[in-house]
Amino acid sequence: MTQELFKELNERGYTYQLTHDTEIKNLLNGKKQFTFYLGIDPTADSLHIGHFFALMMFKKLQKAGHKGILVIGGATALIGDPSGKKEMRKMITKEEVKHNIAEVEKIARRFISTEGENPAIILNNSDWINKYSYIDFMRDIGMHFNVAVMLKADAYKNRIEEGGLTFLEMGYMLMQAYDFAYLNKKYGCVLQIGGSDQWGNIVAGVNLNRKLNNLDSEIENNRDIYGITCPLLMTRDGKKMGKTESGTLWVAREKTTVFDFYQYFFNVHDDSTEMLLKLFTEIDLKTINKLLSEDIVKAKRVMAYEITKLVHGKEEADKVVETVLSLFENSQSSENAPTFDISVDLLKKGISVIDLFVHCKMVDSKSACRSLLKQGGLKINNEKIDDENLIVTDKFLNEGKIILKKGKKNFLQLTIEQKN
Repeated sequence: MTQELFKELNERGYTYQLTHDTEIKNLLNGKKQFTFYLGIDPTADSLHIGHFFALMMFKKLQKAGHKGILVIGGATALIGDPSGKKEMRKMITKEEVKHNIAEVEKIARRFISTEGENPAIILNNSDWINKYSYIDFMRDIGMHFNVAVMLKADAYKNRIEEGGLTFLEMGYMLMQAYDFAYLNKKYGCVLQIGGSDQWGNIVAGVNLNRKLNNLDSEIENNRDIYGITCPLLMTRDGKKMGKTESGTLWVAREKTTVFDFYQYFFNVHDDSTEMLLKLFTEIDLKTINKLLSEDIVKAKRVMAYEITKLVHGKEEADKVVETVLSLFENSQSSENAPTFDISVDLLKKGISVIDLFVHCKMVDSKSACRSLLKQGGLKINNEKIDDENLIVTDKFLNEGKIILKKGKKNFLQLTIEQKN
């Protein structure tokens, strides 16, 4: 079992908030195996970059010999966590949650191990929360929550400042807090990990567990539980990482192609490279420092490749690198490049180059597109575009395809839309 585990996590940037500094350091650096958990709500049918952080911490704790529990929130997803939200989350149906659970579990298995000598277990909190009647839950759990204290939590305070907080959302903290107390009693779970936006919910679980223990004389004295949060992934200008011009950076290939996934990380600002290498690769810190000092471009290639390999596997990562090299060297199409279907009728009619790049979501606005064009940053079939009035027609097709290029690193392969 890994010694100095806390130091390793801290040096790599995983630790942000700790409910009990000394106790957690002793727990992580001790020789005794402990049980921890991470909760993910299946509010979508995929995971995004925001989930990577805690899943990587999960992976490291499991690798160090500790017992991991992944809780997929089949119950809490139906309520919706107000943390970090300016307005109430869109409610999803039970059928959608059921579908999302299967997809999230499948993707989570890329990060955590559910087989071997130290397998993690995956649970659904609807299995214990749904058994509670409303009255019993409020009597057993709700009685331990002071509304005045709850309203001081950022999740609720921010929602009130924005003009609205529903009673439904108030119940979310109670449910997640109960998850922690339940897992402690049922599985001996003593540590919860999560993003910093979960701090209020984690603290609520720690406090609820203490109060429930005080009421239960049969529980052992040493049943304290703790929580650690990871910092949120931020860009150098203070924005959340994982937002692209076409939307959120998803793990599911149907939502974000492997090519776009790789390109996102390769295109991050140089200042973010060290952080991402430390967080999402197994490369030792000495080697990381050497990479950064010698060649930042090479360091970014290694970082983008390793993260793509982590999430999508070595075979897909190798394909992307091959595609990138092909596009850079030959500027020709490749079967692995991202594609966009376009109507042949549209091409026969003709579309302005500005409208085309916006239509294909290569650029998010016409003004941004004009600006890039004036800077020489747009190409079609490897030819620089300098006329914003250029009309693109089917004459630009080369073997049934058109290659768009934005800047030095972003490519898109236009293919003719197949009619049913």
